[in-house]
Amino acid sequence: MATAKIDIVGPNEIPLIAELYSSVFRPARDAAFFRRRFQGRYNVLLLVASMDESPVGFFVGFELKPSMFFAWLYGVAPDQRRQGIASQLVEAVHSWAAEHGYEGIRFECHNQHRPMLHLAIAQNYDIVGIRWDPDRNENLVLFEKSLANS
Repeated sequence: MATAKIDIVGPNEIPLIAELYSSVFRPARDAAFFRRRFQGRYNVLLLVASMDESPVGFFVGFELKPSMFFAWLYGVAPDQRRQGIASQLVEAVHSWAAEHGYEGIRFECHNQHRPMLHLAIAQNYDIVGIRWDPDRNENLVLFEKSLANS
């Protein structure tokens, strides 16, 4: 397992987050997409994972409600996967959320993103439901984890 450096970054790094996102997901998104999503959000958390001073992964999340943090996006560059970087990002989010008084974390995942489904189960998340995504015409799996015993 590689050891990534996980840094909390601020709004000035949104272009980097957009670049990392676009290297992982399609369609590509620009910084304006992220800025719009953060409008009116409380406790936005941006993390960047780096190896050898190069950014290789990211996390974006925000408060869903006062007791629940929403993990909106995780991503690891394709050539850096299967090295434990996503797990390190998840653990950093858990620590940050617990330190900030959140009782749990929720995220949604498309069924075809199998590595994220496996990671959620390995990190002791519970499947709490499904929701229809009208933009993609498919279901999302809903996961939650209590931070009480983390």
